[in-house]
Amino acid sequence: MRRAVHLAPGADLAGFRAAARRLVADGIPPEAVTWTQGDAPALFAEEDAAADAAPLALPRPVADLITGVVQHRDPERFALLYGLIWRVAAGERHLLEVASDPLVHRLSRMRKAVARDLHKMHAFLRFRRAGAAEGPRERFVAWFEPDHHILATAAPFFVERFPSFDWAILTPDGSAHWDGRALRFGPPGRREDAPASDAFEAGWCAYYASTFNPARTNPAAMRAEMPKKYWRNLPEAAAIPSLVRGASARVAGMIEREARAPRKRVPARALAAMAEQEPASLADLNALIRRSEPLVPGATQAVLGEGPPGAAIAFVGEQPGDQEDRQGRPFVGPAGQLLSRALAEAGLDRDRAYLTNAVKHFKFEERGKRRIHQKPSAGEVAHYRWWLDRELAFVAPRLVVALGATAVLALTGRSVPITRARGPAEFDGRPFQGFITVHPSYLLRLPDAAKDEAYGQFVEDLRRVRALAEEARG
Repeated sequence: MRRAVHLAPGADLAGFRAAARRLVADGIPPEAVTWTQGDAPALFAEEDAAADAAPLALPRPVADLITGVVQHRDPERFALLYGLIWRVAAGERHLLEVASDPLVHRLSRMRKAVARDLHKMHAFLRFRRAGAAEGPRERFVAWFEPDHHILATAAPFFVERFPSFDWAILTPDGSAHWDGRALRFGPPGRREDAPASDAFEAGWCAYYASTFNPARTNPAAMRAEMPKKYWRNLPEAAAIPSLVRGASARVAGMIEREARAPRKRVPARALAAMAEQEPASLADLNALIRRSEPLVPGATQAVLGEGPPGAAIAFVGEQPGDQEDRQGRPFVGPAGQLLSRALAEAGLDRDRAYLTNAVKHFKFEERGKRRIHQKPSAGEVAHYRWWLDRELAFVAPRLVVALGATAVLALTGRSVPITRARGPAEFDGRPFQGFITVHPSYLLRLPDAAKDEAYGQFVEDLRRVRALAEEARG
């Protein structure tokens, strides 16, 4: 008896699993099954082919392989996967260990192709500004043409990477939309529905050109890492031909120039130069910070304070993290999101507070593709105190909350154990009242068993901050 199974378009993993369970339960061999996909079922497709059946007890590697391969665009993928399931269910539990088996070999290559496509999407998708969304959040749109049905698997990566603005990813197969609260999927998009360019691209292209090393120009390697099919969606791709053509001349110029020792960074000298440009306003101070060289190694941009001048409460953290460095805004990463939640529970409006850091640049160490936070030294914190003092003078808060030991060091010049000093504090010589509590990143590092209690204590600290600020106002 033949069986026709109709699945939804794309990577219909749920439909395939249900159909496979039913087919195995009914004893239907692979050669007796016809697999079809589309919006309308095949003429002779059986309506009960995907009815509920008992789950299959498959080895974990087989289940993982199925999850990857259903995203492949090969129309034979479901037939091949069911052939694998049939053999495993019949007793070949260790089939995937036989790399020489033709079926295993082909499915493994298909899974690798899907994994490569995911990597390319993560690397080569480019968002462009598409105007303001509802409220203060910005909106961005990207167009991408994946080789396989990977959108649902790829989208959570961009939620984690860009949680603070609204975005949409358009593909010929479907679309993904993020509004800051939920990820949803929609119908296919069109290239013309995505912006052709935005104002940010000129700066990005200039940065890309400045990092291009002419002495290491290798067009074959570049095409291997960045296939030409993606070039039309990458703004920096337009600069590649001219950079390659001019590589030889730039190398010759580098050789002719006399070698010089690298310039040593002297923070004290840099700070003295800043002091000569005494800013007259917070805007002047921020402009000075933006064009100043980082006093810690690694950062890509200064992350300035955020909030209204004259805010009743100012929060001072340690330094920007990875997400803050990428977005140029304070407290937007995991610790910042936890802080926002705690502020709301304590009855404090984040938008009416001023948030900044003792150190204005992200100090990190690269480990592979990750940027690992490095704690600033006491000397580095001291170098940034010039900026923090003037920043708080311009904001003029009634109450300043030191989040963690580094903030306390920046505000007092002394190292103080947070557990002993937690609560209201006097910051010597400061025109505002102080309060000391933990940094929200501390809560993220705690074991799960201790997190709830520590978070409750943190929220209670913020409630005390609110009460102190209200008293100071009165």
